[in-house]
Amino acid sequence: MIQTKYSFLKAEWLWILIVAVVTTLLGEIKLLPFSNTENFRFALGSIVFLLLLLVRPVKSVIVVGFMTGIVTILFRISLALINEGYSPDIFINNYPAFFYYVVFACGFQFFNLRAYINQPLLLGFFSALIEFISNSAEHVLRFLLIPDISLSFFDFVLVACVAIFRSFFVVGIYSTVILSEQRKHLQEQLTMGSDLYVEALYLQKSMNHIEQIMAESYEMYRELKKTDNRKLSVKALHIAQEIHEVKKDSQRIFSSISDMTMHKTGEYYKLSDVINLVEVANEKYGAMLGRNVMFHVEQSVDFYTNQHIPLLAVLNNIVANGIEALEGQGTIELTIFEKDHNVYFIIQDDGKGIPQEDLDIIFEPGFTTKYNEQGVAATGIGLSHVLEVIQTLQGHIKVELPQQGTIFIVDIPMQMILQKGEK
Repeated sequence: MIQTKYSFLKAEWLWILIVAVVTTLLGEIKLLPFSNTENFRFALGSIVFLLLLLVRPVKSVIVVGFMTGIVTILFRISLALINEGYSPDIFINNYPAFFYYVVFACGFQFFNLRAYINQPLLLGFFSALIEFISNSAEHVLRFLLIPDISLSFFDFVLVACVAIFRSFFVVGIYSTVILSEQRKHLQEQLTMGSDLYVEALYLQKSMNHIEQIMAESYEMYRELKKTDNRKLSVKALHIAQEIHEVKKDSQRIFSSISDMTMHKTGEYYKLSDVINLVEVANEKYGAMLGRNVMFHVEQSVDFYTNQHIPLLAVLNNIVANGIEALEGQGTIELTIFEKDHNVYFIIQDDGKGIPQEDLDIIFEPGFTTKYNEQGVAATGIGLSHVLEVIQTLQGHIKVELPQQGTIFIVDIPMQMILQKGEK
């Protein structure tokens, strides 16, 4: 516990030092807006300072501001000593930069900018406001400390324009990175959710079988008891009790999985987003298998659905099978349209196809035509899962075998996957 806390504090101070050093070094990439002073600058360092504060939270932003200000002053004074030698004004010329970082850090903490990371406009507005206040405070301090520095309305207009540009530039970069990471995280969550969903369906099906077996075992116990066969009746009762324990364990597991896969109220996704997730996930899967896969998607219907998990389970499984059937490279075509109040999903690949004689048994649990390099068969549960999910949505699936590849045609009633209130 103590070691963990110590490691955390060590990492925290290391990050603060990194922020201070990186900001200071990049602060030398600068633009001098006022001809009468070389020390007031618009530098890349302040851009990076804001970005790093947004990237990783720290306990005290003000500490980061103090540390960055100190490192910046020491670095600039050192440069001045090396390049120009000692001057009585060397500290006064560089001290206001310390003031800028401290004021900025105080503003960051006061407005709690990290609370607006999912609201880019507000984040940009408050960042620009803090930037304007910090740069203005630095400029006023220079005016008070350093002779021959003027102060005009134009100076503050320039500071305001740069603050707006620089802040929204940083927010744009940050939002782009965050949205990309969030999308990646969402894709991983939905993929995991779809896998758990089909497992939950099979667990529920097994629980029904367990219930039936338990009832039969108990009925056997009653019949044997009537015949005064005590030894076998007790054994039958014991079997029924053991099955009951298995059922309770299964119920606990099913409850946990259901909690993870249950759709939250108001959690809806557009069908086009679901299709895009399928395409992105399977592009990566194809690359992992060393397949060069081209996707062609044609979608003429779109709506919000709260059945994204079962749809992902169905489409991911079929598309993944199509990719596995490709030899080196090939094409996966997805066509989605509405007809007669049903939504049709047509998935076609140009792989090696399915033998005609296997067409009637491909949805049987355990059936597979896929073997690894050692000749070990795959589990063969993919398409049986697909069939189970489609049946829960009151849909149908059929397979067609063109000259090359395979075509899966799935149709699901619109009302089963359409968000309530959508038309």
